[in-house]
Amino acid sequence: MATHTDLANLIWEIANLLRGPYRPPQYERVMLPLVVLRRFDCVLADTKEAVVAEAKRREGSKIQGDALDSKLNQVAGHRFHNRAPYDFKKLLGDPDHINQHLQTYINGFSANVRKIFEYFEFTAEIERMHEAGILFLIVKEIAGVDLHPNKVKNEQMGLLFENLIRRFNELANETAGDHFTPREVITLMVDLLFNDDDDLFVKEGAVRTILDPACGTGGMLAEAQAYMRRHNSPAKLYVYGQDYNKRAFATAASDMLMKQVDHNGHGENIQFGDTFTEDKFEGQKFDYFIANPPFGVDWKKQQKEIVAEHDRGESGRFHAGLPRVNDGSLLFLQHMISKFEDVDPADNKHGSRAAIVFSGSPLFTGGAGGGESNIRKWIIEKDMLEAIIALPEQMFYNTGIGTYIWIVTNRKAKDRKGKVQLVDARDTWIPMRRSQGDKRRKIGEGPALEGDDRPDEPDQIADIVRRYGQFAQGEQSKIFDNNDFGYTRVTVERPLRLRYQMTVEDKARFLDAAPHLLDDIQAIDKELGREPQFDWNSVSAAIDRLLKKRGSKWKAADQKLFRGVFTAKDITAKEVRKGKGFEPDPDLRDFESIPLKVDIDAFFALEVLPHVPDAWMDRSKDKVGYEINFNRHFYKFTPPRPLAIIDAELKQAEEEILHLLREVTE
Repeated sequence: MATHTDLANLIWEIANLLRGPYRPPQYERVMLPLVVLRRFDCVLADTKEAVVAEAKRREGSKIQGDALDSKLNQVAGHRFHNRAPYDFKKLLGDPDHINQHLQTYINGFSANVRKIFEYFEFTAEIERMHEAGILFLIVKEIAGVDLHPNKVKNEQMGLLFENLIRRFNELANETAGDHFTPREVITLMVDLLFNDDDDLFVKEGAVRTILDPACGTGGMLAEAQAYMRRHNSPAKLYVYGQDYNKRAFATAASDMLMKQVDHNGHGENIQFGDTFTEDKFEGQKFDYFIANPPFGVDWKKQQKEIVAEHDRGESGRFHAGLPRVNDGSLLFLQHMISKFEDVDPADNKHGSRAAIVFSGSPLFTGGAGGGESNIRKWIIEKDMLEAIIALPEQMFYNTGIGTYIWIVTNRKAKDRKGKVQLVDARDTWIPMRRSQGDKRRKIGEGPALEGDDRPDEPDQIADIVRRYGQFAQGEQSKIFDNNDFGYTRVTVERPLRLRYQMTVEDKARFLDAAPHLLDDIQAIDKELGREPQFDWNSVSAAIDRLLKKRGSKWKAADQKLFRGVFTAKDITAKEVRKGKGFEPDPDLRDFESIPLKVDIDAFFALEVLPHVPDAWMDRSKDKVGYEINFNRHFYKFTPPRPLAIIDAELKQAEEEILHLLREVTE
């Protein structure tokens, strides 16, 4: 039996026949829909003649549209059918008109499949290939690829799709990671997601649902279903997904349609649309969530709608906060949390769990009071953040940066309540034998799976899941209280100190801006003189008395201009009083981030006042923030090398340089 890698190589050879009329980055436009079409053709082969006969028998009857689709689906034995008098073999019988017959064949599908091919936008490619004289050749070669379910299981088809999409996107130099996630990362996420829920799956007739709001080609949803099959669970897991990439959506929708995995039998579990602005599952709740949203996704185009939903408060999905416009990762998480099921065992509601992949940015970006920090604050203070697992670098196809799996839930186990677990798996990897884009490492999956090139691969996924499941302090697993990640951002002020002096130059500059105050300025000049004075409070009081005596009333703008022209900051001057205290100097303003578990007054007395005795805290400006710094919590001190060794190495380098110079000059 051919592996998914063998099939991908075969289809790749066929794709190369497109060269000329198509550039390699454009192969995907043809090959993905053709592979999907061939899979449908093979799935329906056993009942095709019966469906065509039944469709012909019902020609002219009152049963049409959805009702006819339903009848023919029953004959086909699937949730879709094709009533056209063609299959891939018959399409080859008339090479001159194959473009017309192929379109007729596609139009012969039930409405749910025709909708999928509209998103593939395949009609234009059919005509393009026909005009280039390669359509018959390509269809003939694809017809020779056997994708019958007896030969290629559903899991293999999913892997085949992923393999092809990765290759196509590498050719186009695009972000393959936007469409799917490495298989071992998905397996790890699913294992973490379902790790403690065996008791929820053993009940006969149990029904669970899972949503991926950035589903790509559906690889995560497929792995979630595979998990159920591996564990022989009697529960049914219905999968739902949404994506905004047309070809990725069409691939996922067709794959799920063939797997018969939705509730209603119409294939509507996979939806096309922008998750940020078009919630295709509005009002629905789900038991599980899984996602790998694009890293650093920009939401500037959707900003108006997102801000409007944020302003709706708790009735909107994004009420906790808005991240920076160039990274909408935490918007996906808020979207998922908004669909969490309540916890009410009496009503068979067991809450929800989510696993989502992020870059490092959502862990710490944004200061106290900022959008990202407010979102983290909300999630942690609601006791929904269960664990974060740090993955190795160079794990993804489109980036080498570090990535993290967040486990978020509203039904923590009793011993996890009020706690957050950090698991460091950054060193848990094996090298790839051949790099795939930026992916040079993988997490070992254990005994060889179909298509693997490592028969003795370590089961590192199990090691990480075990580390997570043990929920114990250790070198690679640390347990924290929720508020260990919180801090108060306190504003530290120091007094403004001003020196006053009127000079000829400053006097002229002031009068250029306020000539109407000439008489008052002359009086002040005469009264206070030209010598510098280091107590602005006394100077200001003297000026007020003088102006009152003269019957002059200055506007606030004039007073501000006067102080700005005739004063300068001077550390030897007296503090400028304001009310019962002092006026703060904005240039000396500082901030302290004080952990929530630390007494703020004690910290200030111990860490600040000894260095700046004239400082005070403006507690009216306090802001509480949250951040998660993995490097700080898992920092390993490496002692510096002895100086003697460093000196010896420097001496050796100097001698080598001198030797090279002598060779050049002699």
